[in-house]
Amino acid sequence: MNQPGAPAGNPVNRKVTLYRNGSIYTAADPFATAMVVDGDTVAWVGSEQAATSIADSTMEVIDLRGALLAPGFVDSHAHLTETGIALAGLQLSGVRSAKELLDAVAAAPGDGVVLGHGWDETGWADPELPTLEQLERAGRGRQVYLSRIDVHSALVSQALVAAAGLTGTDGFAGHAHVVRAAHTAARLTARQVSEPDRRSYQAEALREAAANGYVALAEMSAPHICTVDDLRMAVSWNTAGASPEVLPYWGELASSADHAQSILDGLGVRVLGLAGDLNMDGSIGSRTAALRDDYSDAAGERGNLYLAVDEAAKHLAACSLLGVQAGFHIIGDAGLDAALEALDVAAAEVGEQRIRAAGHRFEHVEVADQVSVDKLAKYSITVSVQPGFDAAWAGPGGLYEQRLGDRSKTMNPFASFYASGVPITFGSDSPVTPLRPWSSIRACLEHSNPEQRISARAAFLGHTRAGWRATRNRNPLMGQLVPGAPASFAVWEVEELMVQVADSRVQSWSTDPRARTPLLPALDTGTDPVCLQTVREGQELFAHEILRA
Repeated sequence: MNQPGAPAGNPVNRKVTLYRNGSIYTAADPFATAMVVDGDTVAWVGSEQAATSIADSTMEVIDLRGALLAPGFVDSHAHLTETGIALAGLQLSGVRSAKELLDAVAAAPGDGVVLGHGWDETGWADPELPTLEQLERAGRGRQVYLSRIDVHSALVSQALVAAAGLTGTDGFAGHAHVVRAAHTAARLTARQVSEPDRRSYQAEALREAAANGYVALAEMSAPHICTVDDLRMAVSWNTAGASPEVLPYWGELASSADHAQSILDGLGVRVLGLAGDLNMDGSIGSRTAALRDDYSDAAGERGNLYLAVDEAAKHLAACSLLGVQAGFHIIGDAGLDAALEALDVAAAEVGEQRIRAAGHRFEHVEVADQVSVDKLAKYSITVSVQPGFDAAWAGPGGLYEQRLGDRSKTMNPFASFYASGVPITFGSDSPVTPLRPWSSIRACLEHSNPEQRISARAAFLGHTRAGWRATRNRNPLMGQLVPGAPASFAVWEVEELMVQVADSRVQSWSTDPRARTPLLPALDTGTDPVCLQTVREGQELFAHEILRA
């Protein structure tokens, strides 16, 4: 990524660039091979023959050499600082036992807080977790905070227990694994990083995003995750230099319209809504997602409902009256039941039209039956989902089957959302799953439940145009490459371009041009396309060394 300089689209740096000899993903011409960018805007798309006639010495000409140039990705749910910490700290997704985890902690250099992320005991031969005493010894008395892959629980050392005052806190049972309020307290204590370190973490996350074709990320900040200073720094990147756009949300509960307005005024930066990780419940992996029935591997446990229906209804009504987005983190079916009941209560107070007009959004919504899906459609609720969850934890023997049994087969109903008219957008929840957009699209095509698979085109649009629409962006050209649209795109080295359908009864991939559908990478090759360049509003965020070679 370039160093901070002029903001994206600064006319002082305006230049004209011709991209040619590639494949342009555009509704203007499905056979386009060339595109002209004038400053921060797409000026023209068309054929190679036409490109030859308009090329001149004032333009930079980039030979795509068969590469795909497509709209840039929008991640609908991410956490910048947490992603940066995960990239810089102990990466624990590969550990397969408590011993390996303790060895990683013992090998951590320095004398400061040991931060790590990504362990998942459901993949261990012996799922027993390390004890407080073992983590204290491995950490040599340091504070240790190791977030589970879902970041809804963590392992902590005795030193962190003392520093965060966890004794007597809900979610601390005297052992190393903490949940609920104890996890929040441990997390906030462990991540009290300096401003330079926070900036470094966020910069690293934005570099990672740009290198993977993202032009924007929805930052889901909340009081139980970070401070307002963290949010303000995240927003500051939008004017500090060449980076993906940060689309900020703040997940704080409001009890009235006046209260909501006071929260918004007190933030010091403009946010898109009081939504995101305002938690109705927790996660499947940590057994804190609120379920109608017991967890299959923990009799008597049904998770946690963090907000009452009345609280959620007041929040929805307050935000609707202000015309701003509200929303919640929702995983389990009981959590969704509560949120849907809250919608009914709020609609009775302020009217259904105000609810629909505000464009509220629910995050994740992993366990939803058709009745629930229909009510989401009724209220025009956008659902932000994470295909990487299904890829990581669904299927025979996976975490979801361990926790939910046969109920896991109906999780993440992407096709049902689409069929019922529920607006849907896709994200990673990074650092829970990585910033890898094509892997996320592949997860949509290879959903563990064949009935919930969607086409590559639908998945691609859900990762691009839909991401902008979910933020209520008023520019209808966002996420498209047509004349007059913002020049926000990525260039990809691909093995093969095809048209794909999500139907196992027919050939999945075709090069038939008669469909007049823009081509996308064939994702059944086993490898993801390689990002060669990322551009946001005409400003280069990332360039691979081979782009101009």
